[in-house]
Amino acid sequence: MSSEAIATSRDWVLGAECEYRFELDQGTSLAIKLTQGQAEIFGAELVEGKTYIFYEECKAAVYTWQGCTIQIRQPSTEYVSEETPMTAYANLHIAFEAMRVRALDRANGNMHASDTEDTEPPRVLILGPENSGKTSIAKILVNYATRAGQNWSPTLINVNPGEGGCILPGTISAASVTTPLQTSTPAHTLGSSATSAPAHMSSNALVPLAYWYGHADTKRNPLLLDRLIRNLGENVWEKLADDTQGRVSGCIIDTPSSFAAGSGNSEQHRQSLIKACVDAFRINVILVVGHEKLNVEMQRTYGTRMAVVKIPKSGGVVELDGPYRARVRRRQMQAYFYGERFAPPPGMPALASALAAAGYLIGGEPPADFTLAPASSVIGFGDLAIWRIGEETMAPVSALPIGATRVVSEMQPLAVDPGAPSAGMHGAVLALLADPHPDETERYDEEVLDLHVVGFVVITAVDVPNRRMTVLAPGQGSLTGRTAVVGSFEWQE
Repeated sequence: MSSEAIATSRDWVLGAECEYRFELDQGTSLAIKLTQGQAEIFGAELVEGKTYIFYEECKAAVYTWQGCTIQIRQPSTEYVSEETPMTAYANLHIAFEAMRVRALDRANGNMHASDTEDTEPPRVLILGPENSGKTSIAKILVNYATRAGQNWSPTLINVNPGEGGCILPGTISAASVTTPLQTSTPAHTLGSSATSAPAHMSSNALVPLAYWYGHADTKRNPLLLDRLIRNLGENVWEKLADDTQGRVSGCIIDTPSSFAAGSGNSEQHRQSLIKACVDAFRINVILVVGHEKLNVEMQRTYGTRMAVVKIPKSGGVVELDGPYRARVRRRQMQAYFYGERFAPPPGMPALASALAAAGYLIGGEPPADFTLAPASSVIGFGDLAIWRIGEETMAPVSALPIGATRVVSEMQPLAVDPGAPSAGMHGAVLALLADPHPDETERYDEEVLDLHVVGFVVITAVDVPNRRMTVLAPGQGSLTGRTAVVGSFEWQE
């Protein structure tokens, strides 16, 4: 080990139920090695003797129930806390585990009709304000379930289009999780889609079902988001109908902060979107993270129908600002098309093969070639049918003349001509949609709203005189005859 590496390496001895918290700055990385004891990161267990690498402004915490020793190399912001809400989260997991066991017994016919205990598996909606740690709680609960040794495969559902889950921002998605979700970069907060993850990353290669909302802000088109949530719910239940183990494993739903507070029209939309989640995913438990007013509201609205539980917010939650979230979205785009690029901490080998040989882990997997080879192709404007949902800038109803009504509704698909001056297609991210169902011979106006996402492309150049455009895709394949929807997301290399 070089003198530089020795100088930046230090040991932390953590007592029982303590947490080592770290925050990385831009362009920095961190290596953590568990040298003694037991520890976990957001519920995913660390392997003793292995070195884990974190990068791209990652902010996380190493927690230990019984005490441990960890070795840190090249830290940024770091500290240890003895005050954590992990006991409360573990108690939730124990309660949910009991619900799963009872649900499985009932599914296997091992319970009598006279049994009065509730036999529904946990279907949990997590609500809370911005920077309350909802996503971390969702990961902890899912990871604990997958580590329980019962072959649970909970469905992790993300209805926060600003985060993107395991795909890209602008989507809402659901994925069955069978192994703990690892943490290494905020670009893959909830794991990686199998369509874009490096082939060796089996632990995070999820197969999500996703719908394209196309915007980061839920207030942009709440009626569209409501419909997509209900579409997602229908598809989740259709999939779980023939999957007993997945059905009794339950589901965890992560939500955006806009579900926690609103005013005026946004308040009405907020209530509507919460109800859409409750109905679509058949929620039976609502967790409210550190928000007394929201807890009272949910108790009043849903307390007679289901359990509403207020849980504490972790003191380690980092206040994330708008520029940080924008950087994370750009990294998600970059990773989807080009894979991962990062600089290991000083004193560590730069080549993936050397890192793997030295026993390092990235995202819970031995390092390999994290880069992807996207394909760039030139197509005609008419080869790809592009749609935009509703008007790009929709004036509020109050701004319309008295007696006037909208010509275009919030959910009406509008065909886009890439060559039109107002199209703004250069750098636009497009969601490629699945083909219409072959059994449905009758087409309808809003059909594109009900088709799930199969991939993404970005328009890198537009040649208006020749009516052609250059499109970047993660892999080879013809785009002719495909249907795509554009939102407000843009990405340029």
